[in-house]
Amino acid sequence: MSLAKEKPYFASPTDYEDDFHAWTFEQAELLRLKRFGEVDLANLVEEVESMGREQRNALRSSYRVLIAHLLKWQFQPARRSRSWQLTIVRERGNILDRERDNPSLKATAETIADEAYRTARREASVETRLGLDTFPRGCPYSLDQLRDQDFLPE
Repeated sequence: MSLAKEKPYFASPTDYEDDFHAWTFEQAELLRLKRFGEVDLANLVEEVESMGREQRNALRSSYRVLIAHLLKWQFQPARRSRSWQLTIVRERGNILDRERDNPSLKATAETIADEAYRTARREASVETRLGLDTFPRGCPYSLDQLRDQDFLPE
């Protein structure tokens, strides 16, 4: 058995700025080999934090799309379509999945939905060509309604 240090998957260190994809695999390999002194710690910490932010952004995006479609459904009933309904069902599924997998996000969902509402309201106004004042200033739907697969505003 050799006492030589195991080599990482990549023979020479990859710079974070030069090839992010290769850098990620190299960092993972260094961690697997417990070669912590060779890990690009500053960039790795930044990327881990970024992954957490991305989970929050994805949840906010699903709430935004869902709320925009619920507003269109409620305020433009003559244009309702299966496409809108499918989007509502899909985004609710995305929300439920993401909140199940990230309980800390579920705990802050009210704030996230409120943030999403501002943009959803504007998007619904542009898409429906109804004035922004047509839509309530605050989200008219509770979290329970947003998560309820059967709820559609009338």
